Amino acid sequence: RQKPPGKDEYGYQSFSLLVKLIFRFLLLLKFESLFRKMNTRKVRIKITLTHHLSCQARINGVKANLLIDTGASNSCIALSQKNYFGIREKGNPFEAAGAGEDKMKAILAHRCNLILGRHLIGQQSFVLLDMQYINATLVKEGGKTIDGILGNDFLRNHRVIIDYREKKMIF
Repeated sequence: RQKPPGKDEYGYQSFSLLVKLIFRFLLLLKFESLFRKMNTRKVRIKITLTHHLSCQARINGVKANLLIDTGASNSCIALSQKNYFGIREKGNPFEAAGAGEDKMKAILAHRCNLILGRHLIGQQSFVLLDMQYINATLVKEGGKTIDGILGNDFLRNHRVIIDYREKKMIF
């Protein structure tokens, strides 16, 4: 009796076909891994004199110094820098709670074009709030002023990994 093509004597597809499928699957996994490495973005971060993390950015094409703060719920920009960055407000002012006891006036800013290092991130929403107290504290401790904060909303959405040894933010 003659066997049908592609089947062995037990009625299953040949062993070589199974080996080919496994090989293709492993090859696909390797290419996916390489693709992920090629698309990984790395941004240089600095550890400031006050032991905070910061990075250089561009907001709407204008250079900005952003603090990286995993404890901040939202990414923020100093309200005093609104016109400097050409930011448009969205909605009505609201009260925001910070690390201190006092609540502060905040306004949502939307469609801010964000570039970190050499990487175009795209549209990012920020909360505009008064950062005079934060900047005064940083200067008092010997640091530089900041234009804004990259908060947990950005870090979580982009699955950011902070590599302290290499001083890089990876996402």
